[in-house]
Amino acid sequence: MVRPRPATFDKKKVVAENRRARFDYAIDTTYEAGIALTGTEVKSLRFGEGSIAESYAEVKDGQVWLVNANVPEFSHGNRFNHEPKRPRKLLLHEREISKLHGAVARDGMTLVPLSIYFNSRGRAKVELALAKGRKAPDKREYQKEKDWKREQGRLMRQHG
Repeated sequence: MVRPRPATFDKKKVVAENRRARFDYAIDTTYEAGIALTGTEVKSLRFGEGSIAESYAEVKDGQVWLVNANVPEFSHGNRFNHEPKRPRKLLLHEREISKLHGAVARDGMTLVPLSIYFNSRGRAKVELALAKGRKAPDKREYQKEKDWKREQGRLMRQHG
């Protein structure tokens, strides 16, 4: 029997976050993906280094790749060090990959990494979102809505 997936992912230590993605994109669904890393990349991430600010994911030949994510070289890595901006393979089920490929190809959606973190078992994971880009008027509308929600909460706390 298939174990039900938790609604939110079990994030123990968040290493890198793409905070701008929630503003620039309308997030549709999120997926938790494993990431294939070398030893020095894991050590560098455990020290809290890494950036996914300008990165994205793409489906190529039935595999999902994280492109343009920066994991700086490990300080004590000597000749075994890794290349900081190399494409990294994301580990997903085949069914999930085909869903993502279909959405990107048909609907013009984008695969955006939201965060890199270590779960409770110590495995490096990527929170990957299937998203649609927002235009400038949409961003303004989103900001107004967000401000109004914040104001609503403030009013409810004061009066209630």
